Amino acid sequence: MAEKKTCGCGMSRRRLFGTAGAAATVTAASACQTEAPAPQEVRRGHVVGQTTDVPDGGGAVFSHSKLVVTQPEEGEYKAFSAQCTHGGCTVQEVEDEVIRCLCHGSEFDYVTGEPLVGPAQEPLDPFTVTIDGTDIILD
Repeated sequence: MAEKKTCGCGMSRRRLFGTAGAAATVTAASACQTEAPAPQEVRRGHVVGQTTDVPDGGGAVFSHSKLVVTQPEEGEYKAFSAQCTHGGCTVQEVEDEVIRCLCHGSEFDYVTGEPLVGPAQEPLDPFTVTIDGTDIILD
């Protein structure tokens, strides 16, 4: 019979790696569920970011404000909750006229916030912003 290999703590390597894998899975899953302040909890009148960070025909995620701001046409700014409506992860990118959540692959229209690709079925919550110079301010 083969000798059972253990780590220094006396646990079998298989059990040790299984435990480590489970811990990594729990950590990764909890990262998606981390509660950040909802945009409505951020003070109205709060500067979300700068217009220089939001490219014409693109967008930017402002994770500190939990908002994604897009500029579909020059000078026209749209703001949405950056919290994915599927699993609660923060969306990570705006590219090719799409807001993407890389946690589970959901994609949203960068003009309306409507889901384009699931698993998300609900649109991103819209918010209004005002531009003052280069400041993007949550209304």
